[in-house]
Amino acid sequence: MMDRGSFTSSKWTDPEFCPGERRYRLHCWYGTRIKATMKAPTTSDPAAPDVEDQGIPKEMPLVLIGGLVRKLPGSAGQSEEVVRMANFKGHALPGSFFLLFGLWWSVKYPLQYLSQKANKKASRIYCFQRADAIEGGIKITFALIGMLAEQFVPDGPHLYLYSGENRDWVKLMNWQHTTMYLFYGLSGVVDVLTYISPVVPQGLDRLMLSVAVFVEGCLFYYHVLHRPMLDQHIHSLLLIVVFAGACSTMLEIFLRDNIVLEMFRAGATIVQGTWFWQIGVVLFQPFGGPAWDEKDHSNIMFLTMCFFWHWAAAVAILAVNFAFAYWCIQRCRRGSGDPYIGLGVRQQKRDTSSQAAFLNGSDEE
Repeated sequence: MMDRGSFTSSKWTDPEFCPGERRYRLHCWYGTRIKATMKAPTTSDPAAPDVEDQGIPKEMPLVLIGGLVRKLPGSAGQSEEVVRMANFKGHALPGSFFLLFGLWWSVKYPLQYLSQKANKKASRIYCFQRADAIEGGIKITFALIGMLAEQFVPDGPHLYLYSGENRDWVKLMNWQHTTMYLFYGLSGVVDVLTYISPVVPQGLDRLMLSVAVFVEGCLFYYHVLHRPMLDQHIHSLLLIVVFAGACSTMLEIFLRDNIVLEMFRAGATIVQGTWFWQIGVVLFQPFGGPAWDEKDHSNIMFLTMCFFWHWAAAVAILAVNFAFAYWCIQRCRRGSGDPYIGLGVRQQKRDTSSQAAFLNGSDEE
């Protein structure tokens, strides 16, 4: 038995052993196995790497980088931390993106709704249209950051989809994350085009965003097949909010500027962001602590309950931000002398001249 958190090498026994090659099996800290092939030194290639000939002890941590077995500096515990933090960051990065967008939408849409309610002549205020274009540019930036991070991390695929004579797939999980970022980047491009070109049909931006969210859900559905029970369950909870957000965004194509659908999308995006962080904490324990028992049904019950706590927190955030937006609009209108926004009824300014004429007429009678 090998200690958790260590990488060890052992001879790979293969009945079809190819001359000039040595195979090793790498045991990762989470129990999976990676098959690595290394060529033995020959007269034509005396500098070819060889683990045993380099005198590396079997207990020394090893890692597969770029198709070669490399020695990690430090102890086995340090190598565990490297792998753990890399996986945690893979969940924290998209979680941060979703959380930022959800919080922004929870402030933007109440301000837009209350502003339109106060000024019914303007169908849509120009500053909010400009904000949509800026939002699209931020989407493109975040998508590029995500794709570059997934592809060019030290153990990333580096734009290689397959490698070797056997055409083995290279880091398909990274490629799936890259595909997710790609569609959100396309959504940002459509947002910008909708603002700068009147030729773009109205609602195309919502359609592209709905497609991006739907693609994310499909990718994650097949992302967790044949995983441990706890891993599958915590990702399946994420699929609930993803597909719910995709459906609500699709409805916005036909019900444009509907505050209920917009706030629901903002809440679903907030839950996506916080739940990505929750997945990273549960599966990789970045802040230390004991590992979660993946076969304990009580953990699944707790995580299901915790998921709806995230929903409750998102609803509370939406309520607070809506109240804050209402207070800001009322304060601005109070300073400018405009009428206030009541509970569904806009108070109109009274015409003092017509009121005086009416009173004079009643006195004459």
